[in-house]
Amino acid sequence: MKLVVAVIRPFKLEEVKHALSGIGLEGMIVTEARGFGHHQAHTEVYRGSEYTVDFQPCVRIEVAIADAQRDQVVATIVAAARTGKPGDGRIFVQPIEDVTRIDNAENGNAAL
Repeated sequence: MKLVVAVIRPFKLEEVKHALSGIGLEGMIVTEARGFGHHQAHTEVYRGSEYTVDFQPCVRIEVAIADAQRDQVVATIVAAARTGKPGDGRIFVQPIEDVTRIDNAENGNAAL
């Protein structure tokens, strides 16, 4: 089993959700976040005061999948989240040792 964590632009969330639903994924966890990477900080003016914006808003998506789905899920997220500009995000794939559903105590792939 794998945990796929994707950090994407907020306005791409619906496209990614729809694309993942299209390949049969039934659930995901979404968290609003802020981060910075290779893009440079910039200054903005608000009510006459200048301030530096270095953290950009982003969305963190977490999806638990079977090992066999890894390549398809990563390719689907890349296709749906890509704008072609710096700052599109990252995808991290991590191993999952075990998973258990709380409502019926199923374990392993059956719990996904």
